Amino acid sequence: MYNILVVDDEPLICKGLAGLLNASGLGIGKIMTAESGEEALDYIRLEEIDLLITDIQMGEMSGIELMHQAKIVKPWVQTIIISAHETFQYAQMAIRLGARDYLIKPLNSDQFLDSVRSVLLKMDKPLPRTEEALAGGHGDFRMEEPLPESVDSLNRLLEVAVDHPDEPHREQSFYESIGIAGPYFAVIKVRLALGRAAGEMAFPEKDIPLMQYASLNIIKELLDHELNAQVFYAPDRSINILAQWSEETYAEQTNRINQLEMIGRSMHHHIGKYLKIGCTVGISQILKGLQFVNVLSRQADKAMLWAREHGDYHVFYYGDFSWHNYARDPNADELSSQSNRIVEQAKAYIEENYSQKGLTIQEVARRNHVSPNYLSYLFKKITGFNLWEYVVKLRMEESRNLLLHTDLRRYEIADRVGYESPEHFSKIFKKYYGVSPSDLKK
Repeated sequence: MYNILVVDDEPLICKGLAGLLNASGLGIGKIMTAESGEEALDYIRLEEIDLLITDIQMGEMSGIELMHQAKIVKPWVQTIIISAHETFQYAQMAIRLGARDYLIKPLNSDQFLDSVRSVLLKMDKPLPRTEEALAGGHGDFRMEEPLPESVDSLNRLLEVAVDHPDEPHREQSFYESIGIAGPYFAVIKVRLALGRAAGEMAFPEKDIPLMQYASLNIIKELLDHELNAQVFYAPDRSINILAQWSEETYAEQTNRINQLEMIGRSMHHHIGKYLKIGCTVGISQILKGLQFVNVLSRQADKAMLWAREHGDYHVFYYGDFSWHNYARDPNADELSSQSNRIVEQAKAYIEENYSQKGLTIQEVARRNHVSPNYLSYLFKKITGFNLWEYVVKLRMEESRNLLLHTDLRRYEIADRVGYESPEHFSKIFKKYYGVSPSDLKK
């Protein structure tokens, strides 16, 4: 059973689409509706959402921004965009973020349900290449793997700077011939749990190449519409990914690190789901210049070192750690101190700004110079609260105080504690305290 969230700033459209879904006979569990991006994000943070159906133009937060933030919180959430505008730029942005469909208003009921049915049917099916790989590669399926010489050259690029004083351009020309141009690069490394360390499932040696092959297929499938990247085997049975951006693409895109982390989390999720093996993902920063790819490779390796300290976290970004504060890699006590400092700073910022409408995890993370995912993980680990649950806790405590000790109306209290919609405020309040605001007031 799937949970669906319908988002539109026109209540009648929300109601109509929810009615269509309820009467569709599809395997749907809960259908939730929201009338703003901010309200929708609360649902995504606090509920298990499988499919997001959102309008593209809604007040302060557009459907594109909602989709982007939803992907950061839960990268496996699927999205269908609906719009009154048949604008190529909007459609291009939506597809780039992974939207499964882009429907134009006024919606045709059959077309809408066909789109939803198509997305739901694909959710539990293994990725096609993975299914073929695990079946032994039978049928017409053939996937081109990088040629051995290309793999060797790409791995060498990750180990050694390309420019040499005697022939500065020879190697760069060769890499351009195999599709490496840049000029902006990042390195992602996926270390598969294939029985090399304590706690990992031990696979028979004969099965390991198949697991690598299937993992490579999953990663390629996920990257097809997400990133311009070379994916290849590493010498240590890991998978290496060399992501690249042209000058034009780099200038167009924002939140590139968030995109890389989202991809990393999707890879971890899908490899675990389809292959039943764990993996650790290390992500470098982004640098300009082919000569820095080996530096980026070391960054990805270094990021994965923190798996030793954070065994329940799986996607590590090099920039989340204050390497410059230490002459050597920090020990466990120093790492713990750094983590506590990040969380305390985040708490202080939230306590000052929880009543701000449209407050996002991204904003809190940016103030702390860490990624939203890493901040969310640390916050939960240290405080016991999900970061957004802490925001809700502060909002609910303040609203209860205002209800009991002032004559402010519900909509005024909702506005004071950061909610756009009094109705949404009431839903959250009742879920939190078990009674409605009006019943508590009585």
